[in-house]
Amino acid sequence: MTLREINDVEDLYEYLYAAIQLEHATIPPYITSMYTMKPNSNLEAYNVIRVIVVEEMLHLTLAANVLNAIGGAPNLIKEGFVPEFPTYLPNGEEDFEVNIESFSPKTIDNFLMIERPAREYQDGHVPKQFTSFKNTSRKRILPTYISAEGEEKHFYSIGEFYAFIGEGLTKLSLKLGEEEFFKGDPERQITPEYYYSGGGEIIPVTNLESALEAIRLISEQGEGFEGAIYDNEGELSHYYRFEQIKLGRYYLAGDTAGNPKGKELTIDWDAVYNIKTNPKMEDYPEESELYEANVKFNTYYKNFLAKINDAFNGNPQNLIPAIGEMFVLKNMAYELIHNPIPGKEGVYGAPTFEVDKVPEISKV
Repeated sequence: MTLREINDVEDLYEYLYAAIQLEHATIPPYITSMYTMKPNSNLEAYNVIRVIVVEEMLHLTLAANVLNAIGGAPNLIKEGFVPEFPTYLPNGEEDFEVNIESFSPKTIDNFLMIERPAREYQDGHVPKQFTSFKNTSRKRILPTYISAEGEEKHFYSIGEFYAFIGEGLTKLSLKLGEEEFFKGDPERQITPEYYYSGGGEIIPVTNLESALEAIRLISEQGEGFEGAIYDNEGELSHYYRFEQIKLGRYYLAGDTAGNPKGKELTIDWDAVYNIKTNPKMEDYPEESELYEANVKFNTYYKNFLAKINDAFNGNPQNLIPAIGEMFVLKNMAYELIHNPIPGKEGVYGAPTFEVDKVPEISKV
């Protein structure tokens, strides 16, 4: 899929689908890194990442609300929605790939790339929304942007990607009229009674103001408010939460970027299960316990996404019990991560998230 300039509602549907895909693409790497921590170790780091995962679920839901508000339909069960890891992010960043791997300094560096702040504006009126990277021969799994001049561009950060969506929402709202543009069924909105995250309030989207508020919250929780380490609600952004792990120290109110002055955040980088990076189903011998556990995980994860998709498409009351199944997925992941791969001494299994290889959705 190639994203274009936002000129009509269909273009915006593509961007918002990519936004939902993007928010989800962070969850498998984040939760896997958490689950590779050995029991009773790295509890502080585990909690830092856990809170970020909860907020990524919030972001996914907010992006779905925006898409529903303009008459679109979220689709979390479309083939290819869950990327094959390693993967580029859907906003077109190609100077790094996202991996499924054990908790490590390298993994935290990768997470910092995901959440990196937007670049400053180039001049007084043109935002530096795009950054060009040299094309590679690697397979592009997720979408890029083609400018009106036909030049391939890539958003540098998630915040810049959402800023472009915000511009598109504003342009089309003015062009079509706000009432006509935001014509989606309000009953499809996820409202506060159907969602609890503990990491920010859900925003029902019914007009331009609430749509822009939703994408503002997503952007600021990821990278901070206008270059600051905190978002507009005074909460430390994802980038700087991850940086606390990298630097081994907590931020305090009033601290500046890169210079946290709070208490030490203790990390034991050795208290981790060494999983195979970016595992695939074929890495596990057929008929082995690991193979069966992975098929079971992938099937359950596919069911999990289907239930969230159902909630986003007219049954919002089903969202809370669907998200509750993350606890079941955690235990299933442990079945893989706590067991070595036969024939690979010291290398453990991990979920592959290859939901498209599960032949059909069935109850587990």
